[in-house]
Amino acid sequence: MTDRSHATRLYTVVGLLTTATVGLSCRLVFLHMGPHQALRERIRSSRITRTTIHSRRGRVFDCKGNLLALDIGGKDICADPSFIVTNGLLDELSLRLSDVLATDRDWIRRRLARPDRRFCYLQRFVPDDKAAPVMSLKLPGMFFRDVFVRSYPKGDLMCHVVGFCNYERVGCAGVEQEMERFLRGSPGERVMEKDGRRRELPGRRIRDQASHDGADVRLTIDQAVQYMVERALDRGLEEHGAKGGWAIVQRVLTGEVLAMASRPNYDPNRFRTVEGKALLNAAIAHVYEPGSTLKAVTIAAALDRGVVSPSQVYDCENGEWHYGGKRLRDYHPYGNLTVADGLKKSSNILAAKVALRLGDSQLEAYLRAFGFGRLLGVDLPGEEQGLLPPSKRWSKITGTRVAIGQGVAVTALQMLGAVCAIANDGFLMRPYVVHSVSDPRRGVLMQAQPEVLARPIRPQTAALMTKLLCRVVEPGGTGRRATVAGYRIAGKTGTAQKVVAGRYSESAYMASFVGFLPAEQPEIGIVVVIDEPQPYHTGGRVAAPIFKEIAGQAVRYLDIPPGGKATVVEAAAAAH
Repeated sequence: MTDRSHATRLYTVVGLLTTATVGLSCRLVFLHMGPHQALRERIRSSRITRTTIHSRRGRVFDCKGNLLALDIGGKDICADPSFIVTNGLLDELSLRLSDVLATDRDWIRRRLARPDRRFCYLQRFVPDDKAAPVMSLKLPGMFFRDVFVRSYPKGDLMCHVVGFCNYERVGCAGVEQEMERFLRGSPGERVMEKDGRRRELPGRRIRDQASHDGADVRLTIDQAVQYMVERALDRGLEEHGAKGGWAIVQRVLTGEVLAMASRPNYDPNRFRTVEGKALLNAAIAHVYEPGSTLKAVTIAAALDRGVVSPSQVYDCENGEWHYGGKRLRDYHPYGNLTVADGLKKSSNILAAKVALRLGDSQLEAYLRAFGFGRLLGVDLPGEEQGLLPPSKRWSKITGTRVAIGQGVAVTALQMLGAVCAIANDGFLMRPYVVHSVSDPRRGVLMQAQPEVLARPIRPQTAALMTKLLCRVVEPGGTGRRATVAGYRIAGKTGTAQKVVAGRYSESAYMASFVGFLPAEQPEIGIVVVIDEPQPYHTGGRVAAPIFKEIAGQAVRYLDIPPGGKATVVEAAAAAH
């Protein structure tokens, strides 16, 4: 009985094991040999890993090859909050990280105190040298991702021209934004199959697409001239306690911008801490009433039309003139003045009477031909077109006010372009800051060329206006503080009341000076605009000395002789 019981149990166990073995074998055969394509694809796809191969963003250089923007190696500092909280490391890591990252301890603790999350950023785009101390601690729950960090070696120098990139590596201002299509490059991709331990399986790489770095951009900006402009502008703002200011240096014959500065400014390496106002490139985006600088255009238009001559005399009404039921005053009272002297003394009344001779429609046509009321097409984002209402909507006195720079709004770039057109035989050039774009693989992708936008006045008129504008800087002229020893300067001062709460302010002014040199063969034009200087507020007192400082240094650096360079003839031929 006992032997039979043991045998029964043995056969039963053997039978069960045999049945299980056969069943598992059949199941295994079924899984491997059966129609389970979808299941196999799901298992295989879980082993597939896609890795983005980041590309370097193109570099930005000034005209002499000085680096203004480039990518450097860096790290994203990351953490696993779930691991840190689960292992009781929250307080220790918060304390140690706050010291090495120079960050508030409570902020770090809040970031890490999330047991439901497996990932968070503590700092992004940290250069390798600054990430190294954190990496050396080898803290549990911490890890790092390789990234490229956008670096601006010159800091806030020419920040409004260069611009910056955000954390998504997209250009958000300046050349970084305007040239995004060239600078951004194209990322690569690596697709591979890994085993259960996340190791790549040999011979199972599915795709290996290389990345391509972005193209390099070379600017027309000269770092040395830019530094001169910014230093002179900062000194002027400090001396006069001004709210802000901007200045531009441009080559007369080609439209190349050698320097463009605005205040307030910012450091693009710390773009996240910048206030919105500092981001504005005021040189091209701030519109203001130009005041008396626009008289140069008014007089040029009248001379070109032949309705006045430099020696024609006008009664300036001893400083107060009533027309159309409104009063117009001069800063100083004058009696009879010739057109030439009226420009030199900056008489509002004379310019207004000249505008009446010219007529509203003709005045508007000339202003538009000089580039006002429209975009000049500079290769930077944010350019404003200003404000120039059509003459058919003008009142009886509007033309007399537009002629002296009231009731019309311009940018500093437009004002400089108009005066440079006078210097350039009447040719209005498109301003530009990008000289070329090049790529090691594809060569030169873009090469800027001088472009004529219009020719508002005849060369004879331009030559005559140059002589008249030279008198503005002579003794007795409003721009005498702009003189540069050994050089003839042609220019015009401007003092404009700002509109505050719908009325012209008695205390807030815009002071400006715009001019070019050498007058005999003009090479560079410069505009300086100062916002709300105190207590002096006239263009001749405030802006002209800043112009003088910039011009005096620039001509020495650029090696411009008092009579101009002989090579300007060739440049003029290429531009025209």
